[in-house]
Amino acid sequence: MFKALQQQWAKRKLRDPRWEVLFQANDEEWVSVDCETTSLDVAEAEILSIGAVKVRGNRILSSESFDRVVKPSINPDAASVSIHGLRPLDVSQGISCEQAVTELLEFIGGRGLLGYYLEYDVAILNKTVKPLIGCKLPQRQVEISALYYDWKIQQNVGANIDLRLQTILDELHIPTLARHDALNDAITAAMIYQAMQVRKPKRPFG
Repeated sequence: MFKALQQQWAKRKLRDPRWEVLFQANDEEWVSVDCETTSLDVAEAEILSIGAVKVRGNRILSSESFDRVVKPSINPDAASVSIHGLRPLDVSQGISCEQAVTELLEFIGGRGLLGYYLEYDVAILNKTVKPLIGCKLPQRQVEISALYYDWKIQQNVGANIDLRLQTILDELHIPTLARHDALNDAITAAMIYQAMQVRKPKRPFG
């Protein structure tokens, strides 16, 4: 009931009726999303790239993916470049954050969101989403590290569970794609989600 009220309140804040599609839940598909940014501090971070891919049932729809490079207001520093490989020259060819997020919202529609430490990516996106449409991302959200944690707890392995991405990939025998690439990271999160679905937990994911 509380969630429904939150949804109604958020919907009333929409600045353009075309974004009502975000509230039209699509229970058949998910979108796995990842952002590369200039910092891990949400308050100061700017988006450098956004990657997303649709998931339908037991399929990752790699042919229906989203990959955008964003031009920040300040070029990434050397430390940032060393992590994600996006140089000032690369991002200078990018589109505006507002355009990238607008296109992402059109791509997502009413689909729920998946991600690894998704809370950070959603917080970063909402810095642009809220001023753009009037409310924050309203979709349901699933944190894949939480799914993995619940599964490990059900195996009675104790509370000291390693949630590092590489540990999860090794445990689930999922191939490691090139890291700190937004689309690759989104695909990786989608693969983990599907691996967890196969393991049939005691309660449904999502």
